[in-house]
Amino acid sequence: MERADDADAELVAAAAAGDRAAFEALLRRHYDRVHGLAWQLTGSRADADDVAQDVCCALVEKIGSFRGEAKFTTWLTGITFNACRDFRRRRRSLGGLVDKLTVLAGLAAIPDGRDAYDGVWIKSAIARLKPALRETVVLVAGQQLTHAEAAAILGVAENTVAWRMHEVRRLLSPE
Repeated sequence: MERADDADAELVAAAAAGDRAAFEALLRRHYDRVHGLAWQLTGSRADADDVAQDVCCALVEKIGSFRGEAKFTTWLTGITFNACRDFRRRRRSLGGLVDKLTVLAGLAAIPDGRDAYDGVWIKSAIARLKPALRETVVLVAGQQLTHAEAAAILGVAENTVAWRMHEVRRLLSPE
């Protein structure tokens, strides 16, 4: 399970063996990364909060399945990425209608200004991209994963990630 280049190997092994302090240390060390990726992929701090909480809960069950074939951070990024995909699927099934109606009915607050500003910034940078390109650029540029790490998470060839990044540069570059 241990990888020489994975600074978390000892904590992961201890957490998998049931050491709560080690598990807490892993969460403290990586929560901001999980939340940041969730925010990039969902565009909302509130949604990122929900996804990050889901990831933390899932990690309790999944930590024992970490085999060390990749760095812990890459493995955790994959879990977060999949949690965001699941979240979007659940959200899409209702089309966001419930959220809009609760705001209109006064049952929920309008998102704060920072969420709106950050959401606009994120969406303006990637709005024109197809989902596959958007997911790739968030992992490679946003999370600074290697093409190989992103390919493993996305379930595609490393060359596909390289091509997608090339396409993103081409599509987003000024004419």
